[in-house]
Amino acid sequence: MRAKSVTEQARRAQIVQAAIATIAELDYAETSFKAIAARAGLSSTGLISYHFRNKQELVDVVFADILERFQAFVIERMDQPTARAELEAFLRANIAFLREHRADMLAFLRIRAHAAVTDGGIADSDHVALAELLRQGQEAGEFRAFDPDVMAVFILAMRNGVVLRSGALDLDVCERELVAAVELATGG
Repeated sequence: MRAKSVTEQARRAQIVQAAIATIAELDYAETSFKAIAARAGLSSTGLISYHFRNKQELVDVVFADILERFQAFVIERMDQPTARAELEAFLRANIAFLREHRADMLAFLRIRAHAAVTDGGIADSDHVALAELLRQGQEAGEFRAFDPDVMAVFILAMRNGVVLRSGALDLDVCERELVAAVELATGG
């Protein structure tokens, strides 16, 4: 397989960014190559088909792109001395990423169920890692007794709710209230 030229790489990146913006605006079901081509300023959908066999392949690339950037952003901010501090850093990093990349987060949530998962669980990696962090905090006596898997579901549901309504919410208030709600829920 030949290496992609700089022009081809740039066109692929342009299509991925247009797909993210289109999915964020229209949702998954309404997103088509035609809508993406219009947003990207492409003369035809054939330019998308040249780079991506079908919508599924494009969605998988979009999902992987967002996930990689999101995880790197959050992980960079999570090296904290305690589980409680790490949990707060996780929440604040999620809101910080949302501030900077709202369309990415909306697109990610909207396509998560449609993206092909190749490793058997990458779409649920937030849940697994968060539940483990909560378990560690319990073992260290930083959190009260609760089911870490269930608490992880609740925390991520609150985070996802903020993402889905973020256009109508003050993210500074959301960050403060999300951290406070999780602190109250996890106890000490």
